[in-house]
Amino acid sequence: MDVDTRLRELGIELPTPRGPAGNYVPGRVAGELFFLSGMGPVQPDGGLVTGKVGEGGLDLQTARGAARLTGLQLLAAMRAELGDLDRVRGVVKLFGMVNCRPGFTRTPAVIDGCSDVLVEVLGERGRGARSAVGMAELPFDIAVEVEAVVHVAG
Repeated sequence: MDVDTRLRELGIELPTPRGPAGNYVPGRVAGELFFLSGMGPVQPDGGLVTGKVGEGGLDLQTARGAARLTGLQLLAAMRAELGDLDRVRGVVKLFGMVNCRPGFTRTPAVIDGCSDVLVEVLGERGRGARSAVGMAELPFDIAVEVEAVVHVAG
């Protein structure tokens, strides 16, 4: 099944990819690898999910939702840059960063929100290697940032 059909079945409409916040490109193809810059959680109204995760801040479910929104941004950037999500052969690696309070150690559970939506949409092609780390600060106080390396067809 093609990816656009899968998106329709899931009732997912990919957002318009948010442009870079500085002097860089959203992604760059090198051979059969596509390197995506870090993306953040953009809400349907264009706002960002901000704040720190952990005690007194964002809860785990809100943070997972932010990671899911980030996964949708990654998919939107892939489609915009590659022209067709069916060119994606597989996610090679995700690097997930969580803006968290000291003592918050459930970063893998947060980044699962991103991984889950990639697998929902791409099937096993969406499952790759991954890191999930906590950060003291992220740009614009976003809750989550994820970058990706994807194997693509030429």
